[in-house]
Amino acid sequence: MAFESWDEVRTAFQVARLGTVSAAAEVLGVHHATVIRHIDALERRLGAKLFQRHARGYTATEAGRDLLMVAQATDDQLSQLANRIRGQSETVMGELVVTSITGMAHLLTPVFESFQAAFPAVTIRYLTDVRVFRLEYGEAHVAIRAGAAPAEPDNVAQPLTRLRAALFAARSYADRHGLPRGPEDFAHHRFVGSDTEVQRAPFHRWLRERVPPANFTFRASDQTAMEQAVHQGLGIGFLGAAAQGSNPDLIEVMPPLPEWEAQLWLVTHVDLHRTTKVQAFVAHIKDAARSWSSL
Repeated sequence: MAFESWDEVRTAFQVARLGTVSAAAEVLGVHHATVIRHIDALERRLGAKLFQRHARGYTATEAGRDLLMVAQATDDQLSQLANRIRGQSETVMGELVVTSITGMAHLLTPVFESFQAAFPAVTIRYLTDVRVFRLEYGEAHVAIRAGAAPAEPDNVAQPLTRLRAALFAARSYADRHGLPRGPEDFAHHRFVGSDTEVQRAPFHRWLRERVPPANFTFRASDQTAMEQAVHQGLGIGFLGAAAQGSNPDLIEVMPPLPEWEAQLWLVTHVDLHRTTKVQAFVAHIKDAARSWSSL
């Protein structure tokens, strides 16, 4: 017969071990009436007397001794499990789930590589999506978000860095179409932009407000695809501010503006924030972010 309540078994175990209701109640932190109620309920459920009541206390019957043996083994196993869980929480190992806005893989992949070099027992899952992953539902250990400070009450949000972007065109685009002198010429050029209105990057909003919809001749929901389109000359679009340094075929159309900058946040759930694994990764990515200068 399956026990409906481990609390009742645990209560009987303590009574059998200590011999009195008052001693068991003190160890369990409950009223002595609760101890008596648990024992009576368990005896009714099992259909057997577990204790002989006498003036000095309670003595386990043969059935009670059998229960004591099983409860002792179960209590030992639970203690071992608790010790293993505590040990895991104090060790950097197992799965680490990180989620971020799209277009950050080129920044985060080196971070993952160096983190796993330092902690080889960690398996990393990196997830990106337009939707916001719910840390309170255990969908990720760490989230990297952009924009306003996350307001969820159970999350810990820390500023990570500010991302700077500039407007670029490939030389192949400039050879075919020339370059705009400023926003007043945007209506005569082709642009690469986001295919979704929920794109939170401030530079995407800025561009939508100044470019006619028909002039977005290449649109994508993926930041990496938009960046590749700019590199291939499909249109003018935003790249990380330092992109030109790594690709001489890019021409800066407009330099970074403060209003284009996006605040990046490092977000963890309060229940996991202090675990050794999460703290190790948070410290690691903060250190790496000091050298970031582009998307």
